[in-house]
Amino acid sequence: MIHFTLKCENDHRFDSWFQSSDAFDKLKAAGMVACTQCGSTQVDKAIMAPRVQASRSKAKAPDATPAQNAPGPLSTPANPAEQAMTELRKQIEDNADYVGMNFVREARDIHDGLTPERAIYGEAKPEDARKLIEDGVPVAPLPFVPGRKSN
Repeated sequence: MIHFTLKCENDHRFDSWFQSSDAFDKLKAAGMVACTQCGSTQVDKAIMAPRVQASRSKAKAPDATPAQNAPGPLSTPANPAEQAMTELRKQIEDNADYVGMNFVREARDIHDGLTPERAIYGEAKPEDARKLIEDGVPVAPLPFVPGRKSN
């Protein structure tokens, strides 16, 4: 596993782990690496200092406890914006049905009264989302990528 500090086109910085540098490149090319704050897929590696550990026998200070040596979990939000994004994501995931790539059909069916009204979220191509909006179907982009595609 390799740890990268990433930066989006809006200068938001965030950390993520990848299987390898090649894995990052493949995921980025597929549009599957997105900013944790704004959802932009225009993400690049940011300049970061290398993290080199001492040998195992010298890695821990003799008087340090394991908790003092352990880094914080990556899933802990680093700033208020990330905390707000985490809370928004949890609210949506707890109160809406994930319909995946069926989002366009489901949204249109709900709007046309063919299926019962309910909160949904999922994935749509930009041109399909624009068509829904043009047709008066109320949709909005989410500022995060659904869990199965997150980096």
